[in-house]
Amino acid sequence: MPKVLVSDKLSKTAVQIFKDNNIDVDYLPDLGKDKDKLFEVIGQYDGLAIRSATKVTEKILSAAKNLKVIGRAGIGVDNVDIPAATKAGIIVMNTPFGNSITTAEHAIAMMFALARQLPEADASTKASKWEKNRFMGVEVTNKTLGLIGAGNIGSIVADRAQGLKMKVVAFDPFLTPERAQAIGVEKVELDELLKRADFITLHTPLIDATRNIINAEAIAKMKDGVRIINCARGGLVDEAALYDALKSGKVAGAAFDVFVEEPAENNPLFELANFIATPHLGASTTEAQENVALQVAEQISAYLNTGEITNALNFPSITAEEAPRLTPWVKLAEALGSFAGQLTETSIKGIRIEYEGNVAQLNTKPMTAAAINGVLKPQVAEVNMVSAPQIAKDRGINVEIITRDQQGAYEGYIRLTVITERQERGVAGTIFANGKPRIIQVKGINMDAELTASMLYVTNEDKPGHIGRLGTLLGSLGINIANFNLGRAEVGGDAIALLSIDGSVTAEQLKEIAALPGVKQAKAVAFN
Repeated sequence: MPKVLVSDKLSKTAVQIFKDNNIDVDYLPDLGKDKDKLFEVIGQYDGLAIRSATKVTEKILSAAKNLKVIGRAGIGVDNVDIPAATKAGIIVMNTPFGNSITTAEHAIAMMFALARQLPEADASTKASKWEKNRFMGVEVTNKTLGLIGAGNIGSIVADRAQGLKMKVVAFDPFLTPERAQAIGVEKVELDELLKRADFITLHTPLIDATRNIINAEAIAKMKDGVRIINCARGGLVDEAALYDALKSGKVAGAAFDVFVEEPAENNPLFELANFIATPHLGASTTEAQENVALQVAEQISAYLNTGEITNALNFPSITAEEAPRLTPWVKLAEALGSFAGQLTETSIKGIRIEYEGNVAQLNTKPMTAAAINGVLKPQVAEVNMVSAPQIAKDRGINVEIITRDQQGAYEGYIRLTVITERQERGVAGTIFANGKPRIIQVKGINMDAELTASMLYVTNEDKPGHIGRLGTLLGSLGINIANFNLGRAEVGGDAIALLSIDGSVTAEQLKEIAALPGVKQAKAVAFN
């Protein structure tokens, strides 16, 4: 039975989801704050469910020998060392959609608070000043709202803004014209948005391309009296430049839920009457907190029980429907990679993976990860499907993916080619109706071989008597042949013998096999 640790506060319903899915769960909501204790116990668990209090560092991960998945209830995973988790082969999931409505609603609320100066009016009224003429607001109706980022949250904001009779323009490099039309926004470039928007709201992740996307230069291009809302990530706006613009009146007001430094204390922006601040409340509703807790419990349970991968940040997603269809092909891809990897004796420059026919219509990303893992495993001890693509990238191994419709006799097959400084070696395989993987080609030579735990690969010159000598030698060495598969390029050319054998072959036995007349290579190949 898989075992999961919940080290932050999650709802009782979420904990029950683990139990209902036959997961042994330890609910220790204060453990995440004790890094020494977490380090001590983390090795017992297959899964870890967290919020923001638990810091999953490289040190913690070094002790997590059995950990397979980390689930973050919420969007932000700043508290998880994702590169270290990837290297350790641990899936990292989040729940990016559980608090989307809540965050979008907070942005709309901040827009209204800016438009009508609600916080300052509230403070004035509670101070018994009744300054009715002081707080002259603006309507949002018929105003232009500029969205920087039109993903899940941004599209919800657009929908709510349209209900308020606002015109919505959006800048998002990944927004297609069809999607823009579907959500009712006008797709524009950033400069156009800055020039036209009365209100600007940010809904984009913080990456190098978006850091300080609103800076002094951008503010100079905006309308006088623009209002800016940021409920996404601190660092999207240059806070010093915004301070100057708020002081000068170029920006009429700004409302932030997120800051470069959090907790935000003694921020110069707090001195300004036309600046509204909330303490990262975007996801802080009862509904959102419950939703993300339930989602992370369901996602972790599904992965540990069925292999379904949802909202992973370091591995391709696999749906519950895909998992049964993909599993045989993923196993084949890894076996082909392992076969080629075990035969490769020099440094690898590239890996080419070709998907043809019905397999090309499936989600090939998990197969690719499995194939790379298979290739690298004979050379890299600590590698798995999660870490393999990154390790290949770090080693400068170029990975080429090709997909095409059926062209040959097989409805679908995978061909994997390992490229070294000296040669290219390709191996192809398919899945038969019984769900078992088969090798159908090696180095361009057709054959039909079942993959078994222990195999012997021999290349030789196609000359009479070789097979007899090989069989006789194996018999004298006490090696029992379970299956014998042969193929050749042409009469008198290169030939391949791929044998399924009982037990293993020693290095000394391989030397004797390689010494047979005409043998070019003899390798033992093992599959777990």
